[in-house]
Amino acid sequence: DYTVGSADNINTYDFVYFDTTAYSFSSVYGIKVFRADTLLRSAVIGSMGGGTAIHEKSAIIENDRAVICCSDTIFCLSIPGLALSWRTQADQATCFEIFKYKDSYIVHGEMEISRLDKDGTIMWQQRGADIFPTPEGSGDFLISDNYIFATDWEYRKYKFDFNGRIIP
Repeated sequence: DYTVGSADNINTYDFVYFDTTAYSFSSVYGIKVFRADTLLRSAVIGSMGGGTAIHEKSAIIENDRAVICCSDTIFCLSIPGLALSWRTQADQATCFEIFKYKDSYIVHGEMEISRLDKDGTIMWQQRGADIFPTPEGSGDFLISDNYIFATDWEYRKYKFDFNGRIIP
């Protein structure tokens, strides 16, 4: 939990990147950059939408940036300074996973599959007939060398090329 300006916060941060709202966020993440044991910078991010769990596919760490799923938004923070480079609402509900594809990113969202360029601009988005996770929530999204594969809640299968077109 983190509330801007609260004396009850366990951690303090150099930067706070929150949407402006009176509502509580379902996902709030603190990010800290260390060199050896020395804290260089810290930031906290939060956004509206459904909750996003932290796991190996919820963020991409590159040489000079961290690109992170947080609720309905993708945040890009510089490394090591943690300045906000950009943030993009990449799904109407929740961003589950993010993948690097050439010089862009593929986002597995609940409502949409999106491709963002390196500056966070949405290149394309595709929706299905239902939400994209299956009830089991595993094995329902894959990126191969030739296409993006997604399965929706009703087990309908979708194949998209990297330009966002549906492959029959």
